[in-house]
Amino acid sequence: MARKKFSGLELSLIVLFAIVTIIAIALIAVLATKTPAVEQITDSPALGRCPTDQNDNINERINCIPDQFPTQAICIQRGCCWKPWNNSIIPWCFFAQNHGYNSQRISNTNTGREAQLERINSPTIFGRDLNVVRVITENQTPNRFRFKITDPSNSRYEVPHQHVKSFVGPAASDTLYDVVITEAPFGIQVLRKSNRKVLFDTTVGPLVFSDQYLQISTRLPSDYMYGIGEHIHKRFRHDLYWKTWPIFTRDELPGDNNHNLYGHQTFFMCIEDTSGKSFGVFLMNSNAMEIFIQPTPIVTYRVTGGILDFYIFLGDTPAQVVQQFQQLIGLPAMPAYWNLGFQLSRWNYGSLDVVREVVRRNREARIPFDTQVTDIDYMEDKKDFTYDTVKFQGLPEFVNDLHNHGQKYVIILDPAISINKRANGANYESYDRGTEMHVWVNESDGTTPVIGEVWPGLTVYPDFTSPQCEEWWADECLRFHQQVPFDGLWIDMNEVSSFIQGSRKGCEDNRWNYPPFTPDILDKLMYSKTLCMDTVQHWGRQYDVHSLYGYSMAIATEKAIQRVLPNKRGFILTRSNFAGTGKHAAHWLGDNTASWEQMEWSITGMLEYSLFGIPLVGADICGFVADTTEELCRRWMQLGAFYPFSRNHNAETYMEQDPAYFGQNSLLVNSSRHYLNIRYTLLPFLYTLFYKAHRYGETVARPFLHEFYDDTNSWIEDTQFLWGPALLITPVLRQGANVVSAYIPDATWYDYETNPLGLIVALNDDNTAIGDFFWDDGETKDTIENGNYIFYTFSVSNNTLSITCTHSSFPEGTNLAFETIKVLGLSNSVTQVTVAEVNQAVTSHTSFNYDASSQVLLIDNLKLNLGKSFTIVWDQFFSENERFTCYPDADEASEQKCRNRGCLWNQISLSRAPECYFPRDVDPYSVSTVQYSSTGITADLQFNGNSRLNMPSEPISNLRVEVKYHKDDMLQFKIYDAQKKRYEVPVPLNVPATPTSTYENRLYDVEVRKNPFAIQIRRRSTGRVIWDSHLPGFTFNDQFIQISTRLPSEYIYGFGEVEHTAFKRDLNWHTWGMFTRDQPPGYKLNSYGFHPYYMALENEGNAHSVLLLNSNAMDVTFQPTPALTYRIIGGILDFYMFLGPTPEVATQQYHEVIGHPVMPPYWSLGFQLCRYGYRNTSQVEEVFNDMVAARIPYDVQYTDIDYMERQLDFTIGDEFRDLPQFVDKIRAQGMKYIIILDPAISGNETEPYPAFTRGQEKDVFVKWPNSNDICWAKVWPDLPNVTIDESLTEDEAVNASRAHVAFPDFFRRSTAEWWEKEIEDFYNNQMKFDGLWIDMNEPSSFVNGTTTNQCRNESLNYPPYFPELTKRTDGLHFRTMCMETEQILSDGSSVLHYDVHNLYGWSQVKPTYDALQKVTGKRGIVISRSTFPTAGQWAGHWLGDNYAEWTNLDKSIIGMMEFSLFGISYSGADICGFFNNSEYELCARWMQLGAFYPYSRNHNIAFTRRQDPASWNETFSTMSRNVLNIRYTLLPYFYTQMHEIHAHGGTVIRPLMHEFFNERETWDIFKQFLWGPAFMVTPVMEFGSDRVYGYVPNARWFDYHTGSDIHIRGQFNTFAAPWDYINLHVRGGHILPCQQPANNTFYSRQNFMELIVAADDNQMAQGSLFWDDGDTIGTYEKDMYFMAQFNLNKTTLTSTILKSGYVNENEMKLGTVKIWGKGNSPVNSVTLNYKGNTYTPLIIENTPANEILIIDVSPFNVVLHNPIEIHWS
Repeated sequence: MARKKFSGLELSLIVLFAIVTIIAIALIAVLATKTPAVEQITDSPALGRCPTDQNDNINERINCIPDQFPTQAICIQRGCCWKPWNNSIIPWCFFAQNHGYNSQRISNTNTGREAQLERINSPTIFGRDLNVVRVITENQTPNRFRFKITDPSNSRYEVPHQHVKSFVGPAASDTLYDVVITEAPFGIQVLRKSNRKVLFDTTVGPLVFSDQYLQISTRLPSDYMYGIGEHIHKRFRHDLYWKTWPIFTRDELPGDNNHNLYGHQTFFMCIEDTSGKSFGVFLMNSNAMEIFIQPTPIVTYRVTGGILDFYIFLGDTPAQVVQQFQQLIGLPAMPAYWNLGFQLSRWNYGSLDVVREVVRRNREARIPFDTQVTDIDYMEDKKDFTYDTVKFQGLPEFVNDLHNHGQKYVIILDPAISINKRANGANYESYDRGTEMHVWVNESDGTTPVIGEVWPGLTVYPDFTSPQCEEWWADECLRFHQQVPFDGLWIDMNEVSSFIQGSRKGCEDNRWNYPPFTPDILDKLMYSKTLCMDTVQHWGRQYDVHSLYGYSMAIATEKAIQRVLPNKRGFILTRSNFAGTGKHAAHWLGDNTASWEQMEWSITGMLEYSLFGIPLVGADICGFVADTTEELCRRWMQLGAFYPFSRNHNAETYMEQDPAYFGQNSLLVNSSRHYLNIRYTLLPFLYTLFYKAHRYGETVARPFLHEFYDDTNSWIEDTQFLWGPALLITPVLRQGANVVSAYIPDATWYDYETNPLGLIVALNDDNTAIGDFFWDDGETKDTIENGNYIFYTFSVSNNTLSITCTHSSFPEGTNLAFETIKVLGLSNSVTQVTVAEVNQAVTSHTSFNYDASSQVLLIDNLKLNLGKSFTIVWDQFFSENERFTCYPDADEASEQKCRNRGCLWNQISLSRAPECYFPRDVDPYSVSTVQYSSTGITADLQFNGNSRLNMPSEPISNLRVEVKYHKDDMLQFKIYDAQKKRYEVPVPLNVPATPTSTYENRLYDVEVRKNPFAIQIRRRSTGRVIWDSHLPGFTFNDQFIQISTRLPSEYIYGFGEVEHTAFKRDLNWHTWGMFTRDQPPGYKLNSYGFHPYYMALENEGNAHSVLLLNSNAMDVTFQPTPALTYRIIGGILDFYMFLGPTPEVATQQYHEVIGHPVMPPYWSLGFQLCRYGYRNTSQVEEVFNDMVAARIPYDVQYTDIDYMERQLDFTIGDEFRDLPQFVDKIRAQGMKYIIILDPAISGNETEPYPAFTRGQEKDVFVKWPNSNDICWAKVWPDLPNVTIDESLTEDEAVNASRAHVAFPDFFRRSTAEWWEKEIEDFYNNQMKFDGLWIDMNEPSSFVNGTTTNQCRNESLNYPPYFPELTKRTDGLHFRTMCMETEQILSDGSSVLHYDVHNLYGWSQVKPTYDALQKVTGKRGIVISRSTFPTAGQWAGHWLGDNYAEWTNLDKSIIGMMEFSLFGISYSGADICGFFNNSEYELCARWMQLGAFYPYSRNHNIAFTRRQDPASWNETFSTMSRNVLNIRYTLLPYFYTQMHEIHAHGGTVIRPLMHEFFNERETWDIFKQFLWGPAFMVTPVMEFGSDRVYGYVPNARWFDYHTGSDIHIRGQFNTFAAPWDYINLHVRGGHILPCQQPANNTFYSRQNFMELIVAADDNQMAQGSLFWDDGDTIGTYEKDMYFMAQFNLNKTTLTSTILKSGYVNENEMKLGTVKIWGKGNSPVNSVTLNYKGNTYTPLIIENTPANEILIIDVSPFNVVLHNPIEIHWS
């Protein structure tokens, strides 16, 4: 086929079709693939270039359709790039490079540069674009740059600012900035010269300049942007994630949204880096606008008119930037002093009577407040310049009363003048005069006043930009002041606000009311809730000047105040504001809501207005809208006390909220008074800050970043703030919180305390400080400008305070004087203070006090009159109390030894302070990292190899610190080897698996400090530091660990087991060792137990306690710093702290962790008898018979090791072969029997000895390491077939007759099984028993280490540091095992006896308790000599082998109280003494005291006289019977107390301070004690005394013996105490369950119950009874118990049954009820309501004079398991 030829037409059609096809395909591709609407490859000026997908940084997109939801069609129309995204926040339509202007003809000018800009040919955005604009730059100062863009051909509106003037040049040289103008397209860049960082860069987006839409964008170099407003920003630092913030003044409640509010503020600031370099940007434009922020970050301005007029400020610090801005717009006004006082206000008090009542009650509550404010309700019909002569009749007189009380009165005025007549029909003259003067805002015609509606109804609006209006306003204010002498004006509603849209006529449809672009303002309607935009003022059209209304009103009001109060500052408070308003007025943050969120957000608002130059700012305290709550208002009053402008104000219809409304003695009133008193104390400081704001533009309420810009944490902190540079304010901002977490900047900080008129000098780390002080008459205008003031500068260096008066021209001020000076942070003691007026003689000043603990010097009784200069000098010395010994070793220190350690040497002659001590500047460990989390802190420490200290043993190179916030009231802090596992105590504690504390509720704050390393723990409620290891000497070596802490007071208790001479530790350089040893109690002799636990009281009365969980040998040194030093020879540092805050609560918290004390059987509270040295069963039986014959109550008989064959466990000797029958006999009579067991098993037996052979089979004995050889020792067991010579000394007997013994390793599981088997066999096959007494379990040996007295490891038995222990030079193995012997934990791991020696007794206790309960099937009791924390869960403790000496009586009370702290409340001493012959009077007094030991046992040694109660004479027996009958009577109360601590922890033998910690006298008392909260024992403990001196706490007390009120409280008293009498007192307000006594508890439990009802001063009392069968295991845990609560209310006694798990009618019958302190009215009748019946009980005693009533209900078969009610009248 021939090829067809196409014609020209055909060719043309084919080409056209191809083109159309290509276009169609392209359009399909656009729709299908979302490719740009603008051709990507074209360079046409009309189209521009869009980025490829790879180059499309979405965060840099500049929105091309900001006015509506984007569509592709509009995007194409505007010539922009279309790329939809997966959310609508990112712009889908954004500018290409086809918009903007090109620069032409750039030229230099006298002020900077100038250029003409020509618009790039591109589609319009909103029409009426200016094709040519001019940019003018001005280098105004070295750090302030201005550029403005305007129309070169036509005049456009510019802000007629009343302070900012035109700049005429010349341009500044040596600027901090360079400016680059790019040409195509136009952009302007401002760079910091020093580092070439671009601070302001408009090249990121196009310039749009049309008649009513101006847009410019700038890229910022920092993500940290602050400012612009007024909005609720919530956070001080801006959220950069695509946020739109409209700016256009509006009457709108602040909320969680982006609504435009009252002010028009366009200034923002950015911090650039940690050097502090910062810059600020200010747009001088008052038109409606929005500022759009996006993540790059880029800021885009979209403005509806005027010009673009930017100022850019550069500073080396954020503060400098703010100062420059304020210098431009006008420095803040200097407020009158009274402006800084607290103010009270409310919208609609309703009447003057209500206002008077508010003033009265707040005066009566002693609430400091200066100003009463009234809202519009004082007016007649809400008309300005009137007052309601009916509801507010007497208003002028009321104001005069305020003035007479030194108070001020402020009224509100609104810029809305009613057009209606007065209430009486008369003309409203203020309106008439304004109309005559043509002062109103007019409609668009320029002559007709616009009418809107506000509070009075239809209103006109003053045009404050008009000079005639200013004159009219001042005149009206003066006229009204002549009626009501107000002191200040509050101007509101001046946004300007109207309740109708635009005007009564509506608004015309024109480009002013409906512009082409409306910013994202509320309602999206320009005239919503305000005037029409085409209304006219003197300064211009409302469209342009709307946001200046409040600004112009503030200026006019300032002129009015000048006329009304000539030469006075007065007070002006405005709601609406503009840049520069702070020169004329204060501002409050508007009509907020009573919510926790808005309280928190108020801090951001306050800080922003500090940037805007309005420092006198604050929010409505407690909230304006909605009912507040007590807690919210209380917390807000605390915060609001530190607002610069401090006013409590709320709206009508909501509850009153002035402080006194909540009650004269309410928590809110007390809190408000406290914090307002602090405010008022600090007013001179605050006033000085305002002086510096007025003079230099400094901020008052200051964000952290202004002071601590080198710490990036400060860049985001906005829940705290500063007053000036020095006062840190940390409010509580969360509901229900009683603690607050704070960011503490890196500086030296001190807790604030109120101070009389004077100075608080807070020293820096280098012991320097600076400050200043401004003072004038507080009210006269322009005192600063006229020089009528006093000004001081203060500086401290080299222990000298220079008080320099730099200006003194205020003679009246010289009558004031500095009276006190408090210097914080002095590390050394002060010995002398001198004072001198400059050029005058120096005088010594003796009235000063230095507190070493708080490092505070207080100088008082000064008279340093203002107007003069002074110098204060203090002499310091390094106190000996601050020395921490560097040579605690056993050998004597010398200068050479000391210096070899790298320490300081200074001999002392009269003090016990160390001569060799640590230098203060040594830091052996550096802190490499610290990480804080919600649950704790971790830190890593590295040993400084260049540390000059050389302490014993080898340093650990890398340490880890862990702090765990386990509970709100308990934390753990632990220091250990970060690289190698070290021994840790294998004792389980009850701590949460994961911390349960919350930040809001924690009682403490913890800080890990650096340089040197330290841990500080602070109690939040008081700020008291309760642990502070910021002391020299911290060491962590392999066998020597040392850490010190300051103590919050000298009151510290605990540490044991060592005999102490007082309950409170003596801090006068005493060291106490801890290492379990068979050592009879003696001064500073480490004894049986090991308890590294203490409780401390703080000066405020709070208590805390600390456990060091470490079982290695240690000592602790107390010194008068006050401080405590631990030295430990192994393990790790593992501390647990309990915050209390009371002594008893702190103890309970400790017991919660270590386990609550064991619940003893009821019988174990009975009296018990024992002695070492019974020769046979007959002697035991003789004692029993004598006691029964004497009718002396007792429950338990013992035998010591005498009953055994040759002191071998699990045997019975020939002399005691009939002991089992005797035991069976007395047990049948209700008695109990306890035997002793020692952990020493003989290995020398020639006859079968199952205990040893089975032990060998089970491998239960302690051995040498890496060996099967037992480490043999010698204890009590004798060799077989050896005649015992009793005349030999103990040491001689060891060599002559003692057998080799093996120590069971109770850590092993197999040992517990073996031990149980041996106990079971003995119980079943030889004799019965009810309890076990385990002795010698330190473990004790009669040889040193082993039978050869030679151990195999020198460094373990003679460690590099030997703690201060008994026989310090004889080795740790003295009278115990070798330290290198091996023990095996339950998990199979091996440990050295060196580490677990102090756990030996602990490891024996639980297996013994478990075996006892399994074998007997009963609860039983175990008494252990050696103990460790947690042992109290399973055992009691006796205080060891004491002496029959008078000095041992009070020591037994100390011991019991200490073991109550240690969690072992079932404790007591050997009554009448163990060693030596007791004597009659001593034993009598000891029986009286011992009758009130929880563990009440008389016990003594062989070869001394009998000392049981029946052994003396009939008189002694009678005395013993009587006092033990008291004990047995009280056993139900005692048993209930034992239950309470078993269930909840705490003390039974209770120091008086645990109940009366607010009475400082109790902190030292140890010769008296309480049983529980209600029963006080005051024994005689001195030979020959028939009187006793004791303290009576501040409560009602009754003599137990008589039931009479002793009428003594809160004082010491001398009580009569015949030889057979012990003083016992019952506390009013408590009910004690009792029971008639018997010979033992088996019979007493069957007797009638009794109640002692001891009324308090209000005839109220309460008590409880716990009851079970007394011997079953776990009755509380199994709910097998009875619990009742008793309540006395005036004349009615009731019981409430709380638990009925045990009922035994034979044991719970109620007999007598004794009511003590019932009142002195006689009782005529008594009724008993029981089981639905009413009875009339017998009145046994009714003595009104003694206020005693005794009732007998025994005839009515009243059983306590049913509720009762007894009433008398």
